[in-house]
Amino acid sequence: MVDWNLAVATATRLLRPGPEVTREEARAVVAELRRHAEASQEHVRGFTRLGTADGHDTPVLVVDRPGWVKANVAGFRELLRPLLEKMQRRRGSNPGSAVLSAVGGKVTGVELGMLLSFLASRVLGQYETFAPASRDLPAGDGGGRLLLVAPNIVHVERELDVEPHDFRLWVCLHEETHRTQFSAVPWLRDHLEGEIQAFLAETDVDPAAFLERLREAAQSLVGGRPEAEEDDSGHSLVELVQTPAQRAILGRLTAVMSLLEGHADYVMDGVGPDVVPSVAEIREKFQQRRAKGASRLDTALRKLLGLDAKLRQYRDGERFVRAVVGQVGMDGFNRVWTSPNTLPTKAEIAKPADWIARVHRTAES
Repeated sequence: MVDWNLAVATATRLLRPGPEVTREEARAVVAELRRHAEASQEHVRGFTRLGTADGHDTPVLVVDRPGWVKANVAGFRELLRPLLEKMQRRRGSNPGSAVLSAVGGKVTGVELGMLLSFLASRVLGQYETFAPASRDLPAGDGGGRLLLVAPNIVHVERELDVEPHDFRLWVCLHEETHRTQFSAVPWLRDHLEGEIQAFLAETDVDPAAFLERLREAAQSLVGGRPEAEEDDSGHSLVELVQTPAQRAILGRLTAVMSLLEGHADYVMDGVGPDVVPSVAEIREKFQQRRAKGASRLDTALRKLLGLDAKLRQYRDGERFVRAVVGQVGMDGFNRVWTSPNTLPTKAEIAKPADWIARVHRTAES
């Protein structure tokens, strides 16, 4: 279904060059990011009051753009294995089998590589929750690793014209918050994996439709879609949902991701004033960059890939966390990590008072 090696090779070949730095500058950036990642642990734990006795066992990897591609392909390959096996079994009887046979795994790999090349220049950092370990890309005992994409961080700090050392620490605070979430809440990874696998098990994706979505994105990258054919449907790859069960699962996943991303945004700014003197300037410029986006092509691709939804997760989740902490304090907010039952619903993300009433009223009674 997908030639993963070809996806990596294609993405690597199409990657934009990173910012110009000397070898000494590159080494200095990598060393500083590693120091900031280590220092961020104490800052995040102190602010969130989350932590584990054993500390983190997940590694911090400072990577370039090709390294980010390799890491994500490995994660996608593992996570999507059940879905792809299901699609493979359907090829013989599904009406889309002829399209799949014609296109083949190699073309699919090329198209996936195009998408990855687009994303690889935009990600500053990432906590890979389901990362399989390999010789080149180690992971924690239960899976997981923290990636910091050095050339992208340098590119954005120059674009925003902010203090480089402050910006690098600010990024590390966000990503370290994700690492702390999963290390301090042992059930969280298994819960997320269970929800994702339940979603995939319910998937009744038409392989032809799946490939067509990939082709639309790839064609947009190379300008292969005539401008007259553009529309405002705004569908993303995740909107291949077809059943009520999938919609329910996706709603829960959206709520969890909004919580995790919003919590990380809240923490990076909350810690910031004490350790990042220019945090207010960084946040203002970064928000303007998010809101403005880039070219028309960039905007279309963000919508297609669901990246606009991710930006809403940052915004809505941060508002939820800020409102809850403002009402019941950090310890009261941390009840959210008690069990899957105390996670907010999608509706509660929009109405934090409802979550407070449900969780705190139940605990008090």
